[in-house]
Amino acid sequence: MTRDTSALFQPIRFGAIDAPNRIVMAPPTRTRANSEDAVHALQAGYYTQRATTGSIVSEATQISPQGKGYAGAPGIHSKAQIDGWRGVTQAVHAAGGRMVLQLWPVGRVSHPSLKPGGALPVAPSAIGFEGHAHTYDGPQDFVVPRALGTAEIPGIIADYAQAARNARAAGFDGVEIHSASGAPTGWASVCPRP
Repeated sequence: MTRDTSALFQPIRFGAIDAPNRIVMAPPTRTRANSEDAVHALQAGYYTQRATTGSIVSEATQISPQGKGYAGAPGIHSKAQIDGWRGVTQAVHAAGGRMVLQLWPVGRVSHPSLKPGGALPVAPSAIGFEGHAHTYDGPQDFVVPRALGTAEIPGIIADYAQAARNARAAGFDGVEIHSASGAPTGWASVCPRP
């Protein structure tokens, strides 16, 4: 049986993004950021090679230092990180592509060695997770996270808002909110660039 896949190659508009086809590159976990958690030319080449998709969803990118969960994961909360991502989006746009940034604060699937001051990861509840965190010193057992306090939620919302503004400054066409991996949030949305 032959299926008609012609619709897959038709243009589509989602939010403010006009995509030439309906193929969306799912977010990879690259973990190739530099010591400042900034992306570089290697990522620009990687994403540019995929610019013919309808849209690219970037690798998950931390919204704050507290949100870091993996060694080598990129961020979008510093000038160096914004500048690094700007090089990627400019290269993707020059190749005719569209790109959204996946935002995340990693929750319990992190490790204190990745957190400012060695703080515990935060999660909706103080429930541990089996397995190992990917740290700069190799695999480390996950720890029991600290339960997020209700009073901390506005700060995480503010981190998301700032990260979305930083994504816009870096040239992204929109953002996607990642809410798995024990993240201290429980919702997802796509916020297209106006």
